[in-house]
Amino acid sequence: MTGLYVFGLALVLALGFGLYRKAVDGRVRAVRTGAAASPLALEAALGGTATLLQFSSAACAPCRVTARVLDEVSASTDGVAHIEIDAAQRLDLVGKLGITRTPTVLVLDGSGVVRSRLVGAPRRQDLLAALAGLAAVGPTTIANPAVA
Repeated sequence: MTGLYVFGLALVLALGFGLYRKAVDGRVRAVRTGAAASPLALEAALGGTATLLQFSSAACAPCRVTARVLDEVSASTDGVAHIEIDAAQRLDLVGKLGITRTPTVLVLDGSGVVRSRLVGAPRRQDLLAALAGLAAVGPTTIANPAVA
């Protein structure tokens, strides 16, 4: 009889965790930036309006879907670039930015400052809304020499 209770509890916990993940995956969360917000130093050229910075891993199936969505959005939106980074190759950035799982997408403004974060496969309409909000706010006043 105890085994049945343990099974029931495990089932309820798994269901709760699954519902939680469904609710939060792919949602855009604004990132608070203070006056000390500094642009990221990346080797790749940033977009003039925004950059979609994706952290991926080799064995991540949702990362491939995310890359396809981000490629489509960046190709159809002027001034938006997509940069994909292998998390295992850039542990310095993973630690600095608090990346805990892949895919994670950071939306950078034209200056390279992180404005939004998406964990999990993003929804196209949520991503477009985040970019529209970013365009309305405009980039920070910090100049980024990588953007010409």
